[in-house]
Amino acid sequence: MASLKELKNRINSVESTKKITRAMQMVAAAKLRKAQEAAQAARPYAERLAAVMANLSSAMKGPDALPLLVGVGKDETRLLVVATAERGLCGGFNTNIARLARERVAALVGIGKTVKVLTVGKKGHEALKRLHGDKIIGHIELKSVKSIDGSVSTKIGDRIRTLFDAGEFDVCEVISSRFVSVISQTPHARVLIPACDAIDECVERPDLKGAIYSYEPDEESILEVLLPRYVDTVLLSVLLENAAGEMGAKMAAMDAATRNAGELIDKLNLEYNRSRQAKITKELIEIISGAEAV
Repeated sequence: MASLKELKNRINSVESTKKITRAMQMVAAAKLRKAQEAAQAARPYAERLAAVMANLSSAMKGPDALPLLVGVGKDETRLLVVATAERGLCGGFNTNIARLARERVAALVGIGKTVKVLTVGKKGHEALKRLHGDKIIGHIELKSVKSIDGSVSTKIGDRIRTLFDAGEFDVCEVISSRFVSVISQTPHARVLIPACDAIDECVERPDLKGAIYSYEPDEESILEVLLPRYVDTVLLSVLLENAAGEMGAKMAAMDAATRNAGELIDKLNLEYNRSRQAKITKELIEIISGAEAV
């Protein structure tokens, strides 16, 4: 049985931990509100841009279509962009994304595909390098949740487009977490390149009903400008959804840790009081026994 001093030290230690987890919960709650608003604000823009792209790309099928839109005509090499958080202490948030990435790699390798991985976020890189370190071709760090903006998504988009232009992959998928609520973040994979496949997943192509649209400049010139912006917009939306999911998961994890610390403190206090009572009783018995012996 631990001594009273050891129990008191443990209680003080757990109380300090409880104060830290409570503070982290409050910080995560404050950051969650901003991250949630940013993620929700980005969705309408991304959906509207996808609808415009669907309208423009309806007439761009064929050998003259842009490779970024329709692909290169083959699907032998897949690039998986795995987006996670930079830090931990957020429950199973990073673990669930990494698990989905490992399952996706195993499924693609099982059907004979060549898989390459680009990690965004420290935790995803650490989780995947153990089993699939030979498949990781690059890593991009995120400084903090506050630093996520258009420049970050453009940096990642430029890296992906450079690899695509160099023929490093045929199809690109993004694996990340979609923010549903504070207690629910769903990991999912979506196609990024070819863009037409990504558009087909999220919007329904418009039925022109025989109408013919005339664009100035032509569709190809517009798409040359919009396609990189569409890729960057999707990546920005992914990063913002991840940031909101990370803060929601961290708030829930720190809340659970705070409650667990409180329960542990109650148990330790009970054990401390029982040990103290037993020690006092023992001392009283020794005093009474000594007095009777005299």
